[in-house]
Amino acid sequence: MKPAVGAIDRIAAAQKTIAENANRYNLLEAGLGFNCHQFGIARTLLRAAAERGKGNGERLREFRDSNKESLEFSLFSEEPIYQDFETLLLSDSLIYLAEQLGAADPLVEQVLAGKSPRARAAELVQGTKVKDVAFRKKLYEGGQSAVDAAKDPLIEVARLIDGEARRLRKLMDGLNETKDQAHFQIAKARFVLEGTDKYPDATFTLRLAYGQVKGYEEDGKQVPFQTTMAGLYERAKEHNNKPPFDLPQRWIDRKEKLDLRTPFNFVSTADIIGGNSGSPVVNKAGEFVGIIFDGNIQSLVADLYYTDKIGRAVSVNSQAIIEALNKVYDAQPLATELLTGKRPADAK
Repeated sequence: MKPAVGAIDRIAAAQKTIAENANRYNLLEAGLGFNCHQFGIARTLLRAAAERGKGNGERLREFRDSNKESLEFSLFSEEPIYQDFETLLLSDSLIYLAEQLGAADPLVEQVLAGKSPRARAAELVQGTKVKDVAFRKKLYEGGQSAVDAAKDPLIEVARLIDGEARRLRKLMDGLNETKDQAHFQIAKARFVLEGTDKYPDATFTLRLAYGQVKGYEEDGKQVPFQTTMAGLYERAKEHNNKPPFDLPQRWIDRKEKLDLRTPFNFVSTADIIGGNSGSPVVNKAGEFVGIIFDGNIQSLVADLYYTDKIGRAVSVNSQAIIEALNKVYDAQPLATELLTGKRPADAK
């Protein structure tokens, strides 16, 4: 109980410091001041070289051995990069950087190098070579010496801000850890005082929620427990296929191939929270029947209080997934693998 005393004050103090540093953190470490694809690549190359010489446990988490495969898959992706779009993105974000920190900020002055944000963005995008996958591989495999010798302008900009960005990241990580520990102490005290009838906080560990597929009433009208593919087209038609109710052309072209009676989405009384999106939904027989992706607006109170009266978790139906894979996306082999557990070539 004693460690919980003052926990709320510790959270408040940490949050105050977070608020004071959030803008600079978001601009430099989160990258809002350099929001283009090639800057992300440049920073990854710079940091990968620096982190490689450290022990696995001392590295930034995205450069640890457990993340190596996904890091390299992303870094060496052949995804197309469009220079005009990159220039536009970087230009807008450099303008935002200067507006937020002020043109006289020493770091902003170094980044802009005496040029306007638009001119500097054009110079950096045209001058960098990180668009070339072979170049990325060469620097990544060559390590620190190769990255330093490249003198790539976008990597050098990433280097300019890296010290400050790392400092802010370390600060924020420490403050968030302080908050987590304080929340743990509060939760522990609650269990001592209130017993085990209270739900534990979400902790990124495996959690099971039980619920019933069930419609609800809204403004005096009954909302059904599920929608169908027919309803998808009806909804788009009601709004003249205008955003945000417009359908992709492929869905329009493939309408006649679909069984429009196929269930599309369904709602249930499962108690979910932010982070549950992507969770599988299984029935009593242990069969996969859908994927949670949202909650209705009435479920927002579930952060504080759970009720199954009108709050609902929203899931896409597994039948809709298979129907779309087969008849919209021409992904029959994937649909077959999902249904049988075997790749078509291995199926007997």
